[in-house]
Amino acid sequence: MLEAVGLFVLGLLLLALGGDSVVKGASGLAQRLGISPFAAGLVLVAFATSLPELAVNLQAVVRGQQALALGNAVGSNIVNFGLTLGLAALAAPLTVRWRALAPLLLVLLLGTVGVIGLGLDGALSRGEGLAMLAVFVAVVVFATVRTRHEKPEVQDAIAAFAQTQTHLGLNLIRLLIAAVLLHLGAYLIVGGHGLWSLHAPLPAAAGGFGSPNAAIIGAALGLSPLLAGLLPVAIGTALPEAAAAVAAARRGQGEIVVGHVIGSSLFNLLFVLGGMAALRTLPLPASFVRFELPAAAVFALMLYPMLRGDLRISRREGAVLVLALLAWIGLELAMLG
Repeated sequence: MLEAVGLFVLGLLLLALGGDSVVKGASGLAQRLGISPFAAGLVLVAFATSLPELAVNLQAVVRGQQALALGNAVGSNIVNFGLTLGLAALAAPLTVRWRALAPLLLVLLLGTVGVIGLGLDGALSRGEGLAMLAVFVAVVVFATVRTRHEKPEVQDAIAAFAQTQTHLGLNLIRLLIAAVLLHLGAYLIVGGHGLWSLHAPLPAAAGGFGSPNAAIIGAALGLSPLLAGLLPVAIGTALPEAAAAVAAARRGQGEIVVGHVIGSSLFNLLFVLGGMAALRTLPLPASFVRFELPAAAVFALMLYPMLRGDLRISRREGAVLVLALLAWIGLELAMLG
């Protein structure tokens, strides 16, 4: 158990370092290829923070642990709002000038409700997964077009997020390092207990080269693989993002923080879940459709009146989000009994 916890924490650290490296490398390379800092920043703000979660989910899918990947994808959305956004607003009230975020939040809410409807039969089919990917592409196009009409200070803030050195060799090295770190970090979380362990590895049919550290920790806490993805994995992978969000909030970059949260959640819902379903029909447990997905919808709904009003998320509203997250975690644990 202690070894599993140690490797799990090491995996989280590697994911955080890999995520930072891929953001810098992709931004520098994009600008080297002639893409404007604004366009690069828009994509990075919206989706780059989901790359550690994506690495974990890819590793889980490859190892046949779809339940863990499913839990992590939706659990990350809940944690995005409750932990990342809540802690950032507690650190400093968030003023959001990026007005395109309100309709994107509505898309997230409607998309979550739509997935609930599609999952009532117990699965997402390959056709439904492809449709979700198509919606994701449409969302990216909409966000790009709509944001080009934002105020100059908003566009400047987004462009500033992507500013980095554009040297070709440096950014190729950054991307190579990121790929290695993300792979190793995801491996240590999802399937790495046998990497440096004297324990005999599991057979291939059981999921790969060793017992999954996330599953070992989850089992010790009495959690199923689905709940292990929803709770320790989702919360663990969100901690570096939450720390970065707190720092951004203190710098007055409210639109960057909220853009991270909404964009990352759309990525997890439409691209990650849609991609998993597009590869093969994705079973959805009844409890997941009836409780976890609705919980994700409720967290998105809580933010909507905040952005529809004065476009400001106060410390009190941040506290409400954190308390709501704690209540959800408590309810999840209570249901285990």
